[in-house]
Amino acid sequence: MSRPAAFLDRDGTIIEELDYLADPARVRLLPGAAEGLRRLAAAGYALVIVTNQSGIARGLFGEDEFQAVQTRLSELLAADGVAITAVYHCPHHPRFTGPCDCRKPGTGLFRRAIAELDLDPARSIYVGDRLRDVAAADDLGGRAFLVRTGYGAREAEAAPARVEVVEDLRELAGVIAG
Repeated sequence: MSRPAAFLDRDGTIIEELDYLADPARVRLLPGAAEGLRRLAAAGYALVIVTNQSGIARGLFGEDEFQAVQTRLSELLAADGVAITAVYHCPHHPRFTGPCDCRKPGTGLFRRAIAELDLDPARSIYVGDRLRDVAAADDLGGRAFLVRTGYGAREAEAAPARVEVVEDLRELAGVIAG
C-alpha cells in the first residue's frame, strides 16, 4: 500500500538559506526543523527532499560538493533522530542547460519519487519556502504548505488560498501530526 510523503524543499525550509551552498561546514538546521521532521516521520510520512540546485549548472559547484552538503545534513538530522527517506535534485537551469521537467515547479522529480518509493501523491504534503516548491500539489494532489522561513516570508503575501502558510516545520508538524 502506498504511503504519503512529505516532499520537502531543502534550502530555506530545512536548513538556512545560503546562495549556492557548497561547503558542508556552513550547513545549519533551521530552528524546529529536526523536531518537525521527526514528528512527520512518526506520523507515517516518507521524508523526501526535492531541491533545485542550479549552482551545478552554473558551474559554481559540482555533484561532489552537493553530496557533501547532503551528507552533512544527514549527519545533523541523524543526531536528532531523523532519517531522510530519499533526496532528489535538479542540477539544471534553463539559461545554462536548457529546459527540463525536473526543475521545480516542474513535477519530474516528484513523479520519479512517487514511482520509485511507492508514494501516494494525493495523501502527500508539499513543503517549501517558495511557491514553486509547492506547485506540484496542483498537478499531483495533496496539500501545499509554504513555510515563512528562507524566502517564505516574502512569498507568503502572494500565496493563493489553496496554499497553507505556516511559520516553520515545527508548526507544520503540529498541523499535520497534531
